[in-house]
Amino acid sequence: MTQSGSPYDNALAERVNGTIKNDFFPKKVYKDHKEAKKAISKIVAVYNQKRPHASVDYLTPDEAHLKEGDLKKRWKKYYKPKSKWKAKNSFITSMYKRLIKKLISKS
Repeated sequence: MTQSGSPYDNALAERVNGTIKNDFFPKKVYKDHKEAKKAISKIVAVYNQKRPHASVDYLTPDEAHLKEGDLKKRWKKYYKPKSKWKAKNSFITSMYKRLIKKLISKS
C-alpha cells in the first residue's frame, strides 16, 4: 500500500502481492526473514518465467517482453468508451461554458 493506506493507489502491486500470497504459498509462515526472502525470489522467478498470464496472450511476462508487435488482449472491457464525437462535443461544450463564465465575470 501507499502512504495513504489505500490499496487502490497501486493496484498493480496489490495484484502481484495477492497472486504471490494466494497462488504460491497460502498461509505459509517463515521462520526468519532470510527464508522468506529466498522463497519470494523463487516465486518471482516462476511468476515471470514459467507462469502464463491471460493478460499477455497466455505467455509468460518474460516471453511477452521479448515478443515483437501487439499482443492479443484477453481481458474483458467493463466500460463503454465514449465515441469520438461525444468526447469532442463534451470538450467543446466545456470550453464554451468557461468562455461564457469569463464573459459574465468581466461584465
